[in-house]
Amino acid sequence: MATLPEGMGVDTSLNYGEKPTNTFIIDWSARQISGMDSGLEAMKQAVDIILQNERFEWQIYTSDFGSELEALVGEEYDFIVGDLPRRIEDAFSVDNRIIGAENFVFSPPGQDHIAYSFDVITVFGVFRREVSL
Repeated sequence: MATLPEGMGVDTSLNYGEKPTNTFIIDWSARQISGMDSGLEAMKQAVDIILQNERFEWQIYTSDFGSELEALVGEEYDFIVGDLPRRIEDAFSVDNRIIGAENFVFSPPGQDHIAYSFDVITVFGVFRREVSL
């Protein structure tokens, strides 16, 4: 017994298209919105927001958004240097515009904080981020 009329079928192919990712660009020094962008400037801001927000801390974000860097505070230098790149890659994995992070450079041990920098590779280009833990 046919459930569909003769000659009719169900087309199960889906067409996925990229949508623009326009976002408000925030001028942090003036504390105001300075415009909109969907390119490299938007990616820089997205990376900053991902790194500044701890995962599971804010209900406004899903449980896979943010980073897990606060747990590294107080750990041994070698453990931080070994685990930090993995944690950053994991934090960036939720955004399909971010391809990866590489070229990590860490401050020398023995200081009261660890500064590190790395390159962020995105579909819009590459930029460098410097962060302190």
